[in-house]
Amino acid sequence: FVDCTVGLGGHALAILERNKPNGRVLGIDFDPQILEELRQKVKGTKFERRLVLVCDNFANLEAVAEKHGFVGVSGVLFDLGLSSWHLEASSRGFSLWKNEPLDMRYNPQSNPLTAETILNTWSLQDIERILRVYGEERFARRIAKQIVNSRPLKTTIELVMAVEKATPPWYHQRRIHFATKTFQALRIAVNRELENLEKALPQALNLLRSGGKLAVIAFHSLEDRIVKSFLKAKAREGAVKILTKKPLRPSEREIRENPRARSARLRVAVKT
Repeated sequence: FVDCTVGLGGHALAILERNKPNGRVLGIDFDPQILEELRQKVKGTKFERRLVLVCDNFANLEAVAEKHGFVGVSGVLFDLGLSSWHLEASSRGFSLWKNEPLDMRYNPQSNPLTAETILNTWSLQDIERILRVYGEERFARRIAKQIVNSRPLKTTIELVMAVEKATPPWYHQRRIHFATKTFQALRIAVNRELENLEKALPQALNLLRSGGKLAVIAFHSLEDRIVKSFLKAKAREGAVKILTKKPLRPSEREIRENPRARSARLRVAVKT
């Protein structure tokens, strides 16, 4: 089995419980820090021998899997949500509730582009474009103008204040925080999330054996659209059978237990 976004191992360890005694999981994550935490977590446990951990971008999925002998696998999983660890412990500016540097990179070692660079050096038009396309932000132009006027921006609090200034008071009363879409857009742009997903999905299909399953959990409509159109195209070709006519959503109970799951959508297909 391949977990393309292994994080702190929530899914991977649950899979290892089910595919014992000899099943293996390849866990890929682009963030070296979170991977090291997982490595320490499984050290000396019954899972250590069956969990192979690799720090890489899932855009290179096929090469990584082949290198470690994961070909003709039973399942490939993508959980595209931002982990709680990134929000609470990474100190890289993912959370709009903390005062942190505007970094937003999953892998600071291999990615030179930070959110701070975008905010302070990109043109007004380019900032507006990413807010509109990646954030689906209705006030993209106003926010982009305020960002340019507020330069230099160094911290997440300064960015939140710029968004607040640019948007009308009623926008601040909604259930979703008024800066959420701006933060989403920057994170996607910094980490090239949508391009990487488009590269990874066909590779995931290539790795599956016949009868193997591809499962993707998306958290916003941009990702979900990419997954949906990929699976539909492959179903038309006869390469997969879609098992989720509509994406599965979390139950009310699950949302109560884990509020961050509220926008999750799971799509699953089986390779023919």
